[in-house]
Amino acid sequence: MNILAIETATPASSVALGTDSELLAMSLQVDRRGHVGFLVNAMDYCFQQVGWTPAELDAVVVDVGPGLFTGIRAGLATAQGVAAATGAQLLGLTSLDVLAFRASTGRRIIWPVVDVRRNEVATAPYRPVPGGVIRDGPPEVVGPEGLAALLDSTADDTLVVGDHEALPAATLRGLHRAKLGRPRWPSADVLLELARARMAKGDLPAPDDVRPLYLRDPDVTINWKDFREEAGWSE
Repeated sequence: MNILAIETATPASSVALGTDSELLAMSLQVDRRGHVGFLVNAMDYCFQQVGWTPAELDAVVVDVGPGLFTGIRAGLATAQGVAAATGAQLLGLTSLDVLAFRASTGRRIIWPVVDVRRNEVATAPYRPVPGGVIRDGPPEVVGPEGLAALLDSTADDTLVVGDHEALPAATLRGLHRAKLGRPRWPSADVLLELARARMAKGDLPAPDDVRPLYLRDPDVTINWKDFREEAGWSE
């Protein structure tokens, strides 16, 4: 089974190609604004390295967020386009799933955080289980004080991974059961690994069910009613 993985939900964009047993090629770039230009070159590079054409793909997996709005849109649109053109199965996974899976530990509850701007992060609790992690609560957007309250409300030892550098340095001060860890960014190789597990279980969504997970409205919105009135357009 040939799989293309696309990760663009954070500043660390990556693309990977692999099979149901191994990673064959990967390209990565850290750039908050360079998702679209990176994707084209990265996919070309990976296909050249492996010697495949897109027509040989069986599945395309993409990070649907939460994260950067522009990055999520670029990755999902690309994945949808490739899947539609090739007939490959389309899968969506969240950036929080990817971070938690890579950080799985023996006992600590994992709280992955993804910077969603406005001094806020997206997060959710994950409990380690044999072979991976399971999510213990819904994803939500919180500020530094909200995250500290979530961590302080549990009697469990916790591990905070992801882009915790986006938080003020004092956020976890006094939370003795909480530790910081890695990874900082979700990556396409982990998307690939999680996609294998999903496909092995037959957990395959319909293409229309793969949608972005923004968790809130974008930073910039347009009031189309006011815009039309100012421009003198009629309904």
